[in-house]
Amino acid sequence: MRIGSQRPVDEPEINLISLIDVLFCLILFLVLTTSFNQRAALKIQLPSAQAGPVADEGPPLIVMVDVEGRYYVGNNEVLKTDVGSLKQAIAAAAGDDRSQPVILRADGRTQHQAVVTAEDALAQLGFVHLRIATAPERKP
Repeated sequence: MRIGSQRPVDEPEINLISLIDVLFCLILFLVLTTSFNQRAALKIQLPSAQAGPVADEGPPLIVMVDVEGRYYVGNNEVLKTDVGSLKQAIAAAAGDDRSQPVILRADGRTQHQAVVTAEDALAQLGFVHLRIATAPERKP
């Protein structure tokens, strides 16, 4: 005599379609909400000034200095903080065009030596159109 049920054993099954839908929605949400703004990549506090905006002369080369004295040329970080490494990175980003305008974005809390080093590297390479980025002065 057989003791047990006569029903066939059901195999458990995982439905992957709903999982794929959820993952697709998450990826889509992350792609759409990601900010591609360059300024959001590095948090710096610009010093304030009263000067107005300057006329546009074309796409500028952007050199950034953060509060710790690290340099960024375009979107790339310069690993060493000496003048030679900075000159190499600037030359690679700018190519042969030394008439290109340069915007120096330095954090207001950065040591003055880091800003002077960036200006020195730009001057040694022959850049003459240098602008220092500032934020508008806050009214009390």
